[in-house]
Amino acid sequence: MPCVTAVRTSVLPPYAAYLRVYEPLAAFPEPDRAHWQAYAARRGADADSVQTAPSALDERRRGLAELGTVTPKALPERESRDALVRVVDGVTYVCPSRLRLRSWLALEELKEELPRPLLDAVLPPAVREQAEADWERWRADHPDGRPWILTRTWHVPVRWFLLFSDEERRFAPALPPAPAEGAEAAAGGRGEAGRGAPPALFYLTPMAQARRRLARGYRVLRENLEEGPLVSGVEQVGRWLEEFHPRSLVELDYGGLVHAIPEARLAEDRSAAEVAEGIAALRAGDGVRAGRAYRTVTERWRLVQELLYAS
Repeated sequence: MPCVTAVRTSVLPPYAAYLRVYEPLAAFPEPDRAHWQAYAARRGADADSVQTAPSALDERRRGLAELGTVTPKALPERESRDALVRVVDGVTYVCPSRLRLRSWLALEELKEELPRPLLDAVLPPAVREQAEADWERWRADHPDGRPWILTRTWHVPVRWFLLFSDEERRFAPALPPAPAEGAEAAAGGRGEAGRGAPPALFYLTPMAQARRRLARGYRVLRENLEEGPLVSGVEQVGRWLEEFHPRSLVELDYGGLVHAIPEARLAEDRSAAEVAEGIAALRAGDGVRAGRAYRTVTERWRLVQELLYAS
């Protein structure tokens, strides 16, 4: 599969990683298909190089504009009609942003993670109650609704790496600031004038490969481990993937985490390969090697998560 665009922007994104599904236009019913076809033609697909993805940048700006008001908001008032677009081997793929839906899901996670006093300070009870009432109505009207993007802050879940191979890893080093005059030409369109660009790290694979790897990994985990968060989490990812067209693409993007992890460590990061090694070791009955691989990955991400509490 050819190298695809990673998100490059001077606007610092959240310290979050993203698991995305890009579906072919044929997967969307009308009138959505016509909307996304026109959207892709109007906006243009991301090129097969590392550069800023306009729709991702716009999403962040719109999200900040929607939520950064005097009156606190739990989510945008309207659902986004924007998307990320990929063209691979002549086929157009679309990953709808669905920012409002993702905000509802993030609110549910926030309720579980934050103590009640802190949650009330961030989002007053009246604001949350309105958001939850809207969420209930939306789910009643859209029983099959699901996000095309999963988000995790300050880490990449180990289970996500099961979907990819090391050969699908794409790392792009940071770009230095370009000269002010003719900067975009000098940077090949990869950075803004006078500004550099952060490194990028992402994976992209066909849906069939992702499902196959996840199923194999899940089977090995079920046969060798007790039921727990890792096994149940893999099962949840599998159920989510089943909701999409079989000819979709699946992407893991380190997103804003590249601003929290030193570039040298990003360049050396081989998490997908280490997870694959751990699964192979479990399959072979080598618990020692499997445990070593698992500890390597989890320790890497534990160190990243600890940055959340650094002053």
